[in-house]
Amino acid sequence: MVYHRCTELPMPNTTSPVLQKAYIAHSHERCRRLGVDQGRVYSAHILSDAQLFDKLESKRELVLVAEPFLNQLYDFVRGSNFFSMLTDADGCILSMLGDESILGEAFALRMSPGAYMDEPSIGTNAMGTCLVEGEPGWTCSGAPIRDADGTIVGAIDLTGYSENVHPHTLGMVVAAADAMGRMLEVRRYNDELLVSNSYLEAMLDSITAGIVSIDQNGAVKTANTHAAEMFGFQEDALLSMHASDLFDGWDAIRATLLTSQRFMDEDVFVRAATNKLQFNLSAYPVLDAEGELRAVILVFKDVRKVRKLANRIMGRRAIYTFDKIIGKNAAFVRIMDFAKKMADSRSNILITGESGTGKELFAQAVHNHSDRREEAFVAINCAAIPRSLIESELFGYEEGSFTGARHGGQPGKFEVADGGTVFLDEIGEMPLDMQPRLLRVIEEGTVCRIGSTREIVVNVRIIAATNSELEAEVANGNFRKDLFYRLNVLPMRLPPLRERKDDIPLLVDFFMDRITRKLNKRPVDIPPDRLRDLICYDWPGNIRELENYVELMVNAEGLPGTLPDCAPEATKAGEGQQKPAVGTPHAEPESELLADVERRHIEATLSRYDGNVSLAARALGIGRNTLYRKLGYEDVHSFSPERIPRVLAHN
Repeated sequence: MVYHRCTELPMPNTTSPVLQKAYIAHSHERCRRLGVDQGRVYSAHILSDAQLFDKLESKRELVLVAEPFLNQLYDFVRGSNFFSMLTDADGCILSMLGDESILGEAFALRMSPGAYMDEPSIGTNAMGTCLVEGEPGWTCSGAPIRDADGTIVGAIDLTGYSENVHPHTLGMVVAAADAMGRMLEVRRYNDELLVSNSYLEAMLDSITAGIVSIDQNGAVKTANTHAAEMFGFQEDALLSMHASDLFDGWDAIRATLLTSQRFMDEDVFVRAATNKLQFNLSAYPVLDAEGELRAVILVFKDVRKVRKLANRIMGRRAIYTFDKIIGKNAAFVRIMDFAKKMADSRSNILITGESGTGKELFAQAVHNHSDRREEAFVAINCAAIPRSLIESELFGYEEGSFTGARHGGQPGKFEVADGGTVFLDEIGEMPLDMQPRLLRVIEEGTVCRIGSTREIVVNVRIIAATNSELEAEVANGNFRKDLFYRLNVLPMRLPPLRERKDDIPLLVDFFMDRITRKLNKRPVDIPPDRLRDLICYDWPGNIRELENYVELMVNAEGLPGTLPDCAPEATKAGEGQQKPAVGTPHAEPESELLADVERRHIEATLSRYDGNVSLAARALGIGRNTLYRKLGYEDVHSFSPERIPRVLAHN
């Protein structure tokens, strides 16, 4: 017969018969209040198979911890008709292990996994009563299992025939229960440590920098994922390396840290798996209680990303895009379309045009339309930098290379723009002795700082601009022919405002709106005759001059008299028109009809290009045949530049 009542034998762990009887009496009293028959043998609460599966899943950790202890207990009593049993805190049997004969009797009494052995389900018994009392009991020798907080999470039991019970049986059960409690505590600490380590690793990997820890001798101890990716090594290979194998200057860095000095944001060359790379390095010492150096945390950052952040902070960004450039002139639109198509090309661009035509705005738009739009746009005015500084500005310098050089040196504009675009404005003003160095950057894709022999690889797209005729400068020996050809791969000529007069009303409206918003003033109403004056004027200062004149009108809060009287001498209306000769007071004013204005403009353009129809047509944005028709010729053979004035007058 199987005994599972704790009333069969007194409890050896209590010190008084009175306490022993009280232990049982309390259980009987609880059972009476619950209406449980004292002679009940079967559990009143048994889970179905599906419910038992869910229960085991929820108590998985307890089952895994208890399994080796149940096996050990059973090994002690194997062949003695005993079985060991595990329940959860509610008294539900989770696991049973024992001799076949006694297990058969237990199953016949419905004592199997899924059956509840708590007092409400079956009355006074070792497992159920020890869960309530929190104390071990026997002949069924049961003991509660507590977690790290002292909370009862289950019970372990060793059940057998009463004649086979030994005084040490309960002791073994109690020892096993205590060991399981300690194991649960260890597992919890291990889980917390694992979570802590995972949290730390995730935090380190979330930082977009290579983080490497080394000991005081330079041996690599740990490295995050970004470090392995940046250096191109497998993590295991990285952990077997020495700091001096990884990058240049470890001895100097260690000496700096030993003297309690900081080592922050310095550029170093790393011996990566594929080639030599440049990274930004900061070193943080780890000191012991005596202040001795024990380890060093190295933080590597991609130089390009550091400079990219610096460019954002310092405003080195291209802000203009093609949709912000005003113009519907057909020739101008064709230039923009060509620029958009060439934006992603790696070929260099040479933008030509008169001063004030918006060459830098156009360069910014090209950059923002390219796949380099997220990188730096660095503009350099070659005419504004002193001749003595242009080399250091463009190519940078090393520490100590000249008097006044910054500590740690300084990167040049090409390094800063790595991955992005360099805009060389007024390229025709670059000193002749600097041009070979620029040519080398273009041909080899490397720069060398002043005072250094190291070549730094840079990936930049060059857009150059000039308002001078570079071909003439080449012919005069002021500009290298080979550099000109390297820059003039994709030529783009921006037309002056006098060649896109149909855009003047659009530009006036645009500047009027922008300037009035900026100055918080009311827009100025421009009469049609004044607008015609603005359209007829040649605007030698181009768009910049037009913008300044609109701002003048806004500040005057109205039209400042007549344009010839109130505008600067260079901006007086009518300079592009034929004026009556002095002493001819009866000379009639020129016709303002659109056809007449067009003919006069064609005449001026042809004269500007010495009668070259191809150049004039290109400047006007029309085809040669169209130009012939506007001049009144049927075909090219009947055209003569000498007859231009007569033809225009005739037509």
